[in-house]
Amino acid sequence: QVQLVESGGGLVQAGGSLRLSCSASGGIFSTYAMGWFRQAPGKEREFVAVIGWSLSTYYADSVKGRFTISRDNAKNTVYLQMNSLKPEDTAVYYCAARDSAGIAITEGDFRSWGQGTQVTVSS
Repeated sequence: QVQLVESGGGLVQAGGSLRLSCSASGGIFSTYAMGWFRQAPGKEREFVAVIGWSLSTYYADSVKGRFTISRDNAKNTVYLQMNSLKPEDTAVYYCAARDSAGIAITEGDFRSWGQGTQVTVSS
């Protein structure tokens, strides 16, 4: 099972940007689809973005056009560039790995999870 560690969260004003990173170890990173999910206070965890081994991507409608997911297989790292941030983007962001190259958007399709990193967007 792959181990995941997120970083890059913090406090930012509305309209600002942050880049989250997720470093993976213990598996063959290039063969995994990698995803980002988030959980806001009092809400269920929700899908944000996913990237497959072929670099295909898929985004939640709420972040499409503002967030970009990418991966660097040489560094075993996946990124989430977040631009034009809104207060409703405030959440704990989780990185997840799927034991398959194809993309998916449900939690149950991902086997390994990081501990999460807090993103807070002030108005």
